Amino acid sequence: MNKIKIIILYIIAITNCVGQNIITDRPDQTESSSVINCGMIQVESGILISEDNNLNHLYAPSTLFRIGILKNLELRLLSQYEYQTDNDFLSKGFNDIELGVKIQLLKNDSKPVEIAFLSHLIVPSGSMNTSDHQIGIINKLCISHRSTNKLSFAYNLGYDFFHNSDTWDNSTNQFTYSFVSAFEVNNKVNIYIEPYGEIIVKKTTINQDQAVISNINAGLTYLVNKNLQLDYSFGTGLDNQSNFMSIGCSIKFE
Repeated sequence: MNKIKIIILYIIAITNCVGQNIITDRPDQTESSSVINCGMIQVESGILISEDNNLNHLYAPSTLFRIGILKNLELRLLSQYEYQTDNDFLSKGFNDIELGVKIQLLKNDSKPVEIAFLSHLIVPSGSMNTSDHQIGIINKLCISHRSTNKLSFAYNLGYDFFHNSDTWDNSTNQFTYSFVSAFEVNNKVNIYIEPYGEIIVKKTTINQDQAVISNINAGLTYLVNKNLQLDYSFGTGLDNQSNFMSIGCSIKFE
């Protein structure tokens, strides 16, 4: 009898957690302030081409897996396969895996503001030529609010920490930010523009270096149906030589 009650309660919990349209963490740099519903799996994948200081990168694919396990909690796994070229030299392989969680801190249908906290652990598990050989943690506070029926804003504030797994005296601290403004063209198409950047502090036993990097990007999403979304984005550096372009697809499995 107790087992039957547990099964019934579980079915009720899963049923109460379904029903929202797809909300993704791509293609912009700002992570959404929503978690996916419990009992669901969402796959967000894409191809990204970038150029950074004479290095060309192709990420094909870059895939984020999101699994809803509780009403306010999702598990996350990010995996990327990278092709990197420097003049005539080509290196390729998997990047380091990122494992993480997103926790919903505030969500009220009667209020326009949502807040979530995201944290990822970077495991130095990639291929020899494409791994950063670092153990790290990425943290973001994700906030969003809607000002009108068509216009919405979201922003992230973050702190990242990385430690070189080969030389433990070297570490990197990063303070990150992003701010996205999105406009709903119709019930299928959304467009956005987003400035973002980071303050990087690198420490070694010898010295400490600091750099400030600012970028901007824009893009659009197309909602095929409530469980399928396509996207396109492009961006460039404001005070650095970098640019990128990306296309992607997100699917929610109920």
